[in-house]
Amino acid sequence: MHLTREEESVLDGEQGPGAAKCMEILAALGDVYGADRLIPVESVQVAGVSYRTVGEAGLEFLEDLAASGASATVPSRLNPAGMDLERWREMGVPAGFAERQLRVVEAYRSIGVEPACTCTPYYLEEPGLGDHLAWSESSAVSHSNSVLGARTNREGGPSALAAAVVGRTPNYGLHLDENRVPDVRVETGYEPEGTAGYGALGVAAGEALGNRVPVLDLGSPSRDELKSLGAAMASTGSVALYHVEGVTPEVGSMEYEVEETIRVEEPELEVGDDVDLVALGCPHLSGEELRRAAEGLEEVSTPIWLFVSAAVRGLNPEAAEMLEGAGARVFTDTCMVVSPLDEMGYRRVLVDSGKAYTYLPGLTGVEARFASTERCLEVAAGG
Repeated sequence: MHLTREEESVLDGEQGPGAAKCMEILAALGDVYGADRLIPVESVQVAGVSYRTVGEAGLEFLEDLAASGASATVPSRLNPAGMDLERWREMGVPAGFAERQLRVVEAYRSIGVEPACTCTPYYLEEPGLGDHLAWSESSAVSHSNSVLGARTNREGGPSALAAAVVGRTPNYGLHLDENRVPDVRVETGYEPEGTAGYGALGVAAGEALGNRVPVLDLGSPSRDELKSLGAAMASTGSVALYHVEGVTPEVGSMEYEVEETIRVEEPELEVGDDVDLVALGCPHLSGEELRRAAEGLEEVSTPIWLFVSAAVRGLNPEAAEMLEGAGARVFTDTCMVVSPLDEMGYRRVLVDSGKAYTYLPGLTGVEARFASTERCLEVAAGG
């Protein structure tokens, strides 16, 4: 992969050992994937934030990189951490976990990565059509590529952090026009309803698609429904880009023919009301979703947690206050998938998210049950 003279100087250590290490990561990644060069990125979103995910080795790496003087050169934000950074005691997070989690976030902060801690960074600042990014959380990658028409591969935590420091990413994969064209059509044998319905469709579609680029005909789903669909397809498969005819921004300008069509039927997901926690907000809720939940919940019998970015909560204080007045908890900075639920005593969790339904058992050791958003609110209210 070709490096400019300026990039070579970074690799040679002229901007410090931390920047050199980051350039080394990007150069190696570019060589592996056959990139011709590095390209500038508008923004970065870094995964690998929860202490449950990074562990002691990751914490040591981050603190060493911070000590080296490495510093972000483009706007960069974090993925959710393993707890609400201010209200972790209310969640029941063990103190030992909390201490290490705060060190992880402080190391990122020292490198210049904003601790916004959200999987929906597009609610903070929406990238434009054609913008090149280096984002790493699977649902954020899917949404930015598919719904917004920006361009990013699914970066690993280290490569995204390296891109934050260098301000560039290798030019391969979904940064290239030819890799954004649909190669398979998905037909559905039913009409999905609401964000939960689209999440369930994503569970089944992702299993069938792997990492291909599908095109779907789904009528006119909302952005929240598309968010749920993409998040689930990225969790059961590795779908980083999809197109919906007449809805997503790029498909109308493409010339393409697909030779394969797959048909997806409604999946049978595990249901049940015998749960000890209801959890909504995977990906993080939009302001509209938070307001609808507030309107649909008057009192709480079974504990219910709702997860949003701090920015969305700040823009919707009345909804958050209504929910907490009813007995719910509206947490920021984290979500159920990356929190230590098993260490907090939870065993069975009800969700309306295909992504959460897929990831909870493996990542947190709890059983997952699935229902519509409305049913989740009813269960929380004791109905």
